[in-house]
Amino acid sequence: MPPRRRSALLARLVVDEPGRPQVILGELRRVILDGAVPPCTVIPLREVAELFGVSHIPVREALKTLIGEGLVTHRPHGGYAVAQLTSNELREMYIARETLETASLAAAARNATDADRARLLEVNSLLEQAIRDDDPVAYHRQSRHFHVALTKPSRMFRLLHMLESAWNVTEPVQSMVHIGRADRVRLHTDHALMLDAFMARDVDRLLLIAEQHHRRLESVIATLPTDNGLLAPEDISIAQ
Repeated sequence: MPPRRRSALLARLVVDEPGRPQVILGELRRVILDGAVPPCTVIPLREVAELFGVSHIPVREALKTLIGEGLVTHRPHGGYAVAQLTSNELREMYIARETLETASLAAAARNATDADRARLLEVNSLLEQAIRDDDPVAYHRQSRHFHVALTKPSRMFRLLHMLESAWNVTEPVQSMVHIGRADRVRLHTDHALMLDAFMARDVDRLLLIAEQHHRRLESVIATLPTDNGLLAPEDISIAQ
């Protein structure tokens, strides 16, 4: 009988503080959000428990929390796995992201401090570097950082928490990694325009460009393939 293959997720977990439930939850969440393990990756309960030196109970509790966050799914007799969205579900989450981000932008532009604007410029420079390097993984990561830097100055903390949660649900797909370079360049052109409007505190222009950016995002996301395991068929209902 051939040896059992080691889980790709298990290999990426870091055990610095064995036995602490919050460490288990944090590590599982970190690995999923990092995007290194694709949707449907199996999360082996027994092996995770052994790795952290705990019983199955704290691992189950961590997985239950991640199910509530939309990052993990569970099938009876099928175990736990990284959640997989359908195309429609992905589109819904992008609509949620747009709604929450738009609600924060006006306050963010008006309230931004010099430090906030400096952070946005810093992240934008990293985005530009990712474009020059044609590095889709770095672009995906820095695009999220750009939008965080754009909205965080709103100080609307409950809304920002909801935005973070909505964004997290889409992370296993790694959308920006799987689109073409030309689309990334066009999306970054929007970022540059949003940056200019933000720095000028021109709220009306910022909101207009943000709306155009989200329409472009919707068009790009609609082109993601459904036959490579990233997205589930629309007729498949995933139990949670």
